Amino acid sequence: QVQLLESGGGLVQAGGSLRLSCAASGRTFMWYNMAWFRQGSGKDREFVAAINWSPGNTLYGDSMKGRFTISRDNAKNTVYLQLSSLKPEDTAVYYCAAGIFPWTQPEESTKYETWGQGTQVTVSS
Repeated sequence: QVQLLESGGGLVQAGGSLRLSCAASGRTFMWYNMAWFRQGSGKDREFVAAINWSPGNTLYGDSMKGRFTISRDNAKNTVYLQLSSLKPEDTAVYYCAAGIFPWTQPEESTKYETWGQGTQVTVSS
């Protein structure tokens, strides 16, 4: 089982960009589908993006399409989330998640068995 550690969050103005990283321990990282979810204050957890173990198929939440990009580097055991054109409503704690499952419904949080501790993204207006 992998362990996950997110980094890269912070405070940014609306329209700005951030790149989040999720570093995974363990030699089986390349077998895992990876995803990002977020949870704003007082809101439900929301699917952001997912990428499968190979050859890198991706899926995005509707409000993230065209603004966010998920990628992975299996050699570095790291998955990334590039956030662009940020809006105040993107303010949330962003969580990295890992799971081994057939590439169906990767937007479902129950598919993922391992979660990071989260990194805060705050977008000011």
